Amino acid sequence: MGKQERRAYLQAISKRYCRSDKANKQKILDEFCAVCSYARKYAIRLLNRKQNSPSLPRKRPGAKPKYHTPSLMEPLRRIWFASDQLCGKRLKAALPLWLSHYENEYGTLSETVRGDLLKVSAATLDRLLKPLRVQHSKGLSGTKPGSLLKTQIPIRTQHWDETQPGFMEADTVAHCGNSLAGDFVWSLTMTDIVTGWTECRATWNKGSQGVLEQIQAIESVLPFPLRGFDCDNGSEFLNHYLLRYFTDHPASPAFTRSRPYKKNDNAHVEQKNWTHARQLFGYDRIGKPELVAMMNTVYRSLWCPLQNHFCPSLKLKEKHRNGAKYIKKYHAPQTPYQRVLDHPDVSETTKIALKKQHDQLNPFAIKANIEQQLKLIFSQVSVTPNVRHRL
Repeated sequence: MGKQERRAYLQAISKRYCRSDKANKQKILDEFCAVCSYARKYAIRLLNRKQNSPSLPRKRPGAKPKYHTPSLMEPLRRIWFASDQLCGKRLKAALPLWLSHYENEYGTLSETVRGDLLKVSAATLDRLLKPLRVQHSKGLSGTKPGSLLKTQIPIRTQHWDETQPGFMEADTVAHCGNSLAGDFVWSLTMTDIVTGWTECRATWNKGSQGVLEQIQAIESVLPFPLRGFDCDNGSEFLNHYLLRYFTDHPASPAFTRSRPYKKNDNAHVEQKNWTHARQLFGYDRIGKPELVAMMNTVYRSLWCPLQNHFCPSLKLKEKHRNGAKYIKKYHAPQTPYQRVLDHPDVSETTKIALKKQHDQLNPFAIKANIEQQLKLIFSQVSVTPNVRHRL
């Protein structure tokens, strides 16, 4: 017996079943189970169901959702894309920083929407934005070992004084596409351990002289003096140019390197390779030297100010091991700009200058300018770039 025949048979006997007494119901039920090969409990549910009324959708348990409204999702979506898809915890801390600029850019929000955006939890933000999340693939590693000066540059075996800003980790990112052969642009990333302040610069290939010039450029814009420089074992760092620079440096910053093949020794900067380099320029091959100046303009004037002033980051508070599991606790998310202002070792003159710079920044205008510059850069890249998210 097919599905339609069973349904027609059910409609024929259901009314007779409902009008019958207990003894006759048992006979009808036995016949129904024998003919349709149904389990007895399932057959009872079918016979007791009202056949003429359409089946109602199953009611969702719990309270009704209060945040799935277009008036709320529109500003949330715009801010999330403009802040480069922050996780829920970081986005919750970023919303108060972005809302005033959003209203200047797109119009005033109602008190209800503004209140909901400020009180929504991090878990709810992740749940609301889950359909919008995108997947990204990983690229190639371009670290080549430099062995000439390993004996002169010590491995960092002890923790630095992480109560002071200025102790920075450094790494490079290859914009090589699918092949490391030939010449192409590299990005240098330097991250402060205490505040999370991060600066990036582009250089053609990764020659020692070019990398040193970008390190000097980054050092000149830091809001604190450089007290330590820790890198991996790549040849762009382990060379005479860099060793001589830090040896003759007036502030004598510590120059150390990580253990070979221990990427987690530079965990602070490794995580920035994605958020500050890959998320901006992707994995396409950038093989024209004239694009270095354009990339550095984006890094120096647009991208790094956006990340340091308006994108909160998490900082580990404590970690302990419970059996085979590590338990981690984090400080409340803050932007590097906020951490610099709160740090007592940063001079008041620097803090005043940073506040003036912060008051002149509009994250939505910066983001729009970044998109324009990226169009110019990728229009000169031989391979068509991957489609980026748009507001």
